[in-house]
Amino acid sequence: MTFSIVARDAATGDLGVAVQSKFLAVGAVVPWARAGVGAVATQSFANVAYGPDGLALLAAGAAAADAVGRLTAADALRAERQVGIVDAAGRGGTYTGSGCFAWAGGRTGDGYAAQGNILAGAAVVDAMADRFERGGMPFPELLVACLADADAAGGDRRGRQSAALLVVREGGGYGGGNDRWIDLHVEDHADPIGELGRVLALQRLYFDRPRPDELLPITEELAAELRQRLTAAGGAPGGGLAAVYRPMFPDAAPPSQPRPSIGTPRSLPNGWDQAWHDALIDWMSVENLEERAAAAGWIDPAVVQYLRARPG
Repeated sequence: MTFSIVARDAATGDLGVAVQSKFLAVGAVVPWARAGVGAVATQSFANVAYGPDGLALLAAGAAAADAVGRLTAADALRAERQVGIVDAAGRGGTYTGSGCFAWAGGRTGDGYAAQGNILAGAAVVDAMADRFERGGMPFPELLVACLADADAAGGDRRGRQSAALLVVREGGGYGGGNDRWIDLHVEDHADPIGELGRVLALQRLYFDRPRPDELLPITEELAAELRQRLTAAGGAPGGGLAAVYRPMFPDAAPPSQPRPSIGTPRSLPNGWDQAWHDALIDWMSVENLEERAAAAGWIDPAVVQYLRARPG
């Protein structure tokens, strides 16, 4: 009822799991990963202990295939299980129990393990593996493309319901506080893989952080445009958005340090002062673009594009 791929990005070391199933909220069961350690997909009457236990084995130095062997050897119901693991070195291991429903099987290669059960046939797993081996796109999008190709090859014989994508990297989570760079779930949808791709594009918009060398300097001309567009969006200094961030405790001491931002502050142009910079940051926070906040005098081009795409 499920097909999945666990993989490592050779360029960055990122680790990920992508999965689709005729099963509600598959992302709550199948994918497990830890930056610098590995990724696990546990499915087919899933033993969810394979997730944390498999990661613990990898963290202790086990290779992916060894971790697969040790997990399944200790499981009395291993004949009904299916699991795929990739370790931090990109070695893959996969297992399909003899009691899994046809078609069931897996394939490993450099940097991945692909597997599935109750599939239209072996072509489904081959489609995932072949797509990963071709590469040619960023790692998260590549994993979603693997699912799409598998679905096009026949996919799950029972149909579609949910999908998930988990990609981990050190410090990649929101605000840099954990390794959960991308953790997206489509719980119940007629086209879960298509929806997963749509939500991934939103994730990229809202949470990707630009590099300092990608930032645009705010010139007088750009400042005039930003003032006009922010005013139209209700984001001018003293506008309606100010009430959104009214302090709960006005007499409390201000934060000891400013919010994190990207880049080094530069001189502000005519027509763009600190009040306008603060108003821009507040508007970005309302729009959930705070991960793209730049130092004073700079702006992320994606934020400019977002403002320009707004109606009015």
